[in-house]
Amino acid sequence: MIIYVDADACPVVRIVERLAAQYHIPCTLLCDTNHVLHSDYSEVIVVGAGADAVDFKLITLIKPGDICVTQDYGVAAMALGKGCFCIHQSGKWYTDENIDQMLMERHLAKKARRGSSKHHLKGPARRTEADDLRFAEAFEKLICKALNI
Repeated sequence: MIIYVDADACPVVRIVERLAAQYHIPCTLLCDTNHVLHSDYSEVIVVGAGADAVDFKLITLIKPGDICVTQDYGVAAMALGKGCFCIHQSGKWYTDENIDQMLMERHLAKKARRGSSKHHLKGPARRTEADDLRFAEAFEKLICKALNI
């Protein structure tokens, strides 16, 4: 098992690495040339800055039983299709039971944004310590599930 992180602007990389080290699981961070990372624990793979380049590289690397950390619902859907465990940076698990609804909600939200003359949407709320704790707890539970412990 390997943990793969779609690490472009990912706020939970250090939490992932800490838990990966604790459970002795190899970790790979994928980023594009605009978000070059350095790590003492993880392998770092830097791919070209093309649209979705990181996403496609991640999908080519993952194998059944691996863990994927991504905020991209499309990447999660493809990873689930390959038999991987997937988690969002919020701590929400992607599953075969919820991914279709999440993809539909993303589609509808995108469609609504296109139809609106208002293009200056607020970004996500500032990440809090509670968000990090929630992610760490959910991620550790996912690791235990993946390891069957």
